[in-house]
Amino acid sequence: MQLMERYSKEYARDYALRVLKANIISLDLAPGSMLSEGDLAAQLGLSRTPVREALIELAKTNIVEVLPQCGCRICLIDHNMVTQSRFLRLVLEKAVVQLACESPVELDLSEMEENLKLQQFYLDNHASGKLLELDDKFHRELFRVTNMMQTYQLMDSMMVHFNRVRSLTLWTIKDTKIVEDHKQLLQAIRERDTVKAQALITKHLDRSKVDEDALQKKHPQYFK
Repeated sequence: MQLMERYSKEYARDYALRVLKANIISLDLAPGSMLSEGDLAAQLGLSRTPVREALIELAKTNIVEVLPQCGCRICLIDHNMVTQSRFLRLVLEKAVVQLACESPVELDLSEMEENLKLQQFYLDNHASGKLLELDDKFHRELFRVTNMMQTYQLMDSMMVHFNRVRSLTLWTIKDTKIVEDHKQLLQAIRERDTVKAQALITKHLDRSKVDEDALQKKHPQYFK
């Protein structure tokens, strides 16, 4: 499991939840693997209580399964949950790109532009983990510049299902179009072309539908 620096004043439960989610998405904690509260607490430098609370929170959205007397198991990738989380994200992101294109004031897109430069660098250097992290930040910034961060936080609780497929895609499917998709999307927003921007975000998020078939054949042990 990859550890992260704990934020200043971050609650122990929130830190445990953030680290666990990141490792589940990156597949460092693989689908189907068992988790021990005691082992996780020792690795995180926490007591068992905040770790237990984090696992219970993950169980609410079917990311982990609590097994009485046995511990917890990371759920296999469920096609239905991936479909539902992708649907939620598509509905919300289409609405957000419309807000961006039709904003009455000029939006500051400089953070997204800098993010794209880094995405290209990590794509060229085959750093899949960093690329996924930058992808998340790119989409998060779209919510921030449109003043929709609370909506983003609500959406984020469901995204682990979809993000595991995204992560597996970056590791397995080499011909990724993620950076080019983002470049075209940002250009459509600059041009205030709502129809084009919504079509691009749909194409971008629908790529995992095609990828999922290939992923299930290559990694059948990860799928339900």
